[in-house]
Amino acid sequence: MSLDGVIQGPGGPGEDTSNGFTLSGWTAPYFDDESGKIMNEQMKLPFSLLLGRKTFQIWENFWPQHEAEWPGVNSVTKYVVSKSLSKTDWKNTVFINENAVDALKKLKKEDGPNLHVYGSSGLAHTLLENDLVDEIWLKTYPVVLGKGKRLFDESSFPVAFKLVSSKTVPSGVIFANYQRVGEVKVGSVEA
Repeated sequence: MSLDGVIQGPGGPGEDTSNGFTLSGWTAPYFDDESGKIMNEQMKLPFSLLLGRKTFQIWENFWPQHEAEWPGVNSVTKYVVSKSLSKTDWKNTVFINENAVDALKKLKKEDGPNLHVYGSSGLAHTLLENDLVDEIWLKTYPVVLGKGKRLFDESSFPVAFKLVSSKTVPSGVIFANYQRVGEVKVGSVEA
């Protein structure tokens, strides 16, 4: 995300131009070898994917032909929250078409690998709003975009996280892993 919380269209030109967004591909100039190493480690962990419709549609047109760049992406289970999609040729895809919050609460209780969400800002808001986020891996880029879809908004109810790990790479991107710790605590500072 950008310093001002934007997560829209990070990957490449034309990725997500909704609402007149013209800055798609804004993360590319900051990708370096160290970023690649960290992301490769994250992408090797046992996981299932949880994706919103727009992210899924972008990915289903790319990853089936490019698995060498992300080994295993085609064999993992992909849960897709969508009111309009119900079939695809991308193997191991499960659609969640109705009662998404109830389905996700049930899915979260099941044994299995962690659910990784990439992009999917609308889905991320739903997860945060319904207390379904245990951990957040943020990649914060040293840019302010001023407009675009943001990760956190008014639906992100007050919740506290603790920093588990962080690393800044040479390009200035901060990789930070946060785990949920509960309610936000307030107090006062005494002089």
